[in-house]
Amino acid sequence: MKHYIHAVHAAGMDSPVEKQYDVVVVGGGMSGLCAAIASAREGAKTALIQDRSVWGGNASSETRMHISGASCHWGKKNAAETGILMELQLENKRINDSFNYSVWDGVLWHAVKSTQGLDSYMNTVMDCVESDGKKVQAIECWQTTTETRFRFRGKVFIDATGNGTLGYFAGAEYFVGRESRETYGEKDAPETADGETMGNTIYFVAEDVGHPVKFTPPAWANSYPDEEMFRHRYHGNTVVYHDADDVVVLRPGEDYRDHADQLVEKYDVKSGYWWIELGGDWDDIIKQSEDIRWELYKTVWGVWDHIKNHGDHGAENYELTWVGAVAGWRESRRLAGRETLTENDILQNRVFGDAVAYGGWPMDEHTAAGFWAKGQIPSKVRSFPGLYTIPYGSYCSGNIENLMMAGRDIGASKLAMGSTRVMGTCAVGGQAAGTAAALAAKYDLTPWQLGAEHMRELQQILLKNDCYIPGYRNEDPADLARCAAVSASGAKTGCEAVNVIDGIARETEDGSHVWESEDLASGEAWIRLKLKERANVKCVQVTFDPDLSEEICISVSKAFMEKEKKGVPQKLVRDYTVELYDRGKAVGTRQVKDNCQRLNRIAFAGTQCDEVCIRVGSTNGYGAARIFEIRVYGE
Repeated sequence: MKHYIHAVHAAGMDSPVEKQYDVVVVGGGMSGLCAAIASAREGAKTALIQDRSVWGGNASSETRMHISGASCHWGKKNAAETGILMELQLENKRINDSFNYSVWDGVLWHAVKSTQGLDSYMNTVMDCVESDGKKVQAIECWQTTTETRFRFRGKVFIDATGNGTLGYFAGAEYFVGRESRETYGEKDAPETADGETMGNTIYFVAEDVGHPVKFTPPAWANSYPDEEMFRHRYHGNTVVYHDADDVVVLRPGEDYRDHADQLVEKYDVKSGYWWIELGGDWDDIIKQSEDIRWELYKTVWGVWDHIKNHGDHGAENYELTWVGAVAGWRESRRLAGRETLTENDILQNRVFGDAVAYGGWPMDEHTAAGFWAKGQIPSKVRSFPGLYTIPYGSYCSGNIENLMMAGRDIGASKLAMGSTRVMGTCAVGGQAAGTAAALAAKYDLTPWQLGAEHMRELQQILLKNDCYIPGYRNEDPADLARCAAVSASGAKTGCEAVNVIDGIARETEDGSHVWESEDLASGEAWIRLKLKERANVKCVQVTFDPDLSEEICISVSKAFMEKEKKGVPQKLVRDYTVELYDRGKAVGTRQVKDNCQRLNRIAFAGTQCDEVCIRVGSTNGYGAARIFEIRVYGE
């Protein structure tokens, strides 16, 4: 007789594997990614938890949305986000000239895996939060690939889930939909509050294969034979810009750069459209997300059927090569912050006393019904000049003392969130939140206490790490370069050598803030900093110019990529040497070849010197050396 032992085992019912961290980040999109890297770099033991198999969220190969930000895609000059986000994008430019999303996934993977002090957990779903309504004690997660249950404890938790899921489970206050006009005194808010949000979108990719391709739609695809369904939804070779409440088609020969501070879009039949959007007027965009995703999937195939089989859209030789299976989200819950950013703050370009990040994207409010809103303009774009700052309080939960937010779920009104939700703004906010969380853990403070007691320190660390905060400049007392005497081999008028210590590391309306040498063809360019006193120098930090008016993000849109320059930005210095001198004698030298990054840190072993010299040999194509900032740090 054979005997069988029957084991009944409930998945995940074993005792969880206990993990203890200083900072726990839930959500591996661009905001969570930057938050976690920033936290670990500041010395905090950090966990990054992601329920997908790739990093980047909407910017990953699963969804393939390009990273929009304050620059409005060439609309606002010198507005591009820097910091960790730019570091990642510049690395992608170095190795990924073909704009391959699998390579971009690898860039993000490597960034996480190579960060000391950062542990990452992919395919790991948070399904339980231990909270007393005032503080998060722990979260539990199930890793689907390893069939392992974890319990993560931490001093500070960061909700970068997009949907505000961690905060929701913890009992954080939150909002969904539009506030009434009287709530914040916003002129463009509706008279009465409602639950309308923006919807979700699935993208597609099509390729010209060089010969006619027949398309037979699957039986389950939606059908849209009527061109009227596509009014205001451009799907041919068209360039438009948003002018007040209207969408204007660019005239032949008109340059999109003539429309500064406005959102310009270029359409073709090669890639998906953001206006294939649904869910904003459904009863619950989160609880119904799977139904919305299926309806979106049917809609995408129906749109392609229209392009191929109903009218001449120039798509005869095009074949559908990819349709996304993961929808890109725009909006759901917003967690209540200690402070709330509003439309009025944005329109005033407000500079907060506790500013830690900035934005510049229009307050972009998509119609809730999305594609089903036949004949309606799919988005109301409220453009404005300039940039605004985001207060630290928008990243701190209003009622959960050890909870921070990063991404589209921060403390902002519905109208303001229409600007802050884009991934470039989310990423720099994530870096700010991660840096603050690490400091809070270090000082054993709540995030809000950290802001009250160490705001200037936080702001100066962000600036040192190449995060731009409008209205603020380098005041780091440890930076020996601030009191140095500066000279150079030569300089272009308005771009004098002394600019490298003026505290602002990008061009702004009030000045260039850059040293630009004379033509490199006439010889090597150099810049010298004579220190006020002799010092044991351990680091020379140099911030170069990658041209913050140009785009460097990866995109599914071929039209977008055609406008973007390939390769490493030409203005970046490529080859240079850092020399240390003591009383006229060379005491230290470091050579850098093939640089592709904006922020460079050159380490020395505590070398006593009184002068720092940087000699530029070549750039990546530009005719002169351009340096925004030089910092010098001792022991």
